[in-house]
Amino acid sequence: MTATPNAAPVLIKRKKIVAADGHHGGAWKVAYADFVTAMMAFFMLMWLLNATSEAQRNGLAAYFSPSVPISRVSGGGDGTFSGSTTFSEENMSPDGVGVTERKLTDTIPAEGEAEKNSESAGDKEEFKELEAQLRGNSGESLVSDMALKHIVTKVTDKGLVIELYATDHQPLFDKGTNRPTPLLRQVVGMVARVSGKVTNGLEIAGHMQAFPVVMAKDPVWQLSTDRADTVRELLERGGIPQSRIRRVVGHADREPALPDQPTAVRNNRIEITLLRH
Repeated sequence: MTATPNAAPVLIKRKKIVAADGHHGGAWKVAYADFVTAMMAFFMLMWLLNATSEAQRNGLAAYFSPSVPISRVSGGGDGTFSGSTTFSEENMSPDGVGVTERKLTDTIPAEGEAEKNSESAGDKEEFKELEAQLRGNSGESLVSDMALKHIVTKVTDKGLVIELYATDHQPLFDKGTNRPTPLLRQVVGMVARVSGKVTNGLEIAGHMQAFPVVMAKDPVWQLSTDRADTVRELLERGGIPQSRIRRVVGHADREPALPDQPTAVRNNRIEITLLRH
């Protein structure tokens, strides 16, 4: 008779371990860390650019791009072999690959720049002389002292602006029309004589006060344009050639001299601009 063993069978369980991949791995953490580092560096760069001045940024740029005197072709000295050296400012390399600290753009003006600067200086001197004559500071007054009180001059980027303005007791035009008063004829005649000494182009602009009530048909646009055109005719009668008149425009009540008082008589004015060359 065979004996039956009482011991239970031994079971061996083998566990299969699968290596983690995809989002279960750690590679994404490295990539994310690199991304965060790059973003932090970017924002720090933006902050530094905003916090530093132009001179400081130029200094930093010069530090990272130094002028190293290295030449691939030229070399030697100025002795027996008649070579060139990149270390000398006086003896610059003729092949154009040497190094210099000179900023040639600061010393050599662009084409036409010298002529532009010369014309600008000429305009400046002419405008000063014309202003002196218009204000009666040159020793000779071309108009009465009362008329001089209606003239304001200023030099702008556009040119010399001659402003003729009205007052409560001395208008430039008859009320509601474009008929010039004797005062305006006298002043415009003086402006024509003074402007005849130069060849600059002219622009004429008409400005008006705003009406205190809302009207069905606001006449300020047409009236300001008509008044500017009347001044053009007076200038041409005073000897200004038609070819010098570049523009005649009416601004209505859109650009008052007294913005806080749009209905003031002071806003009724004519601007004659002697344009820069």
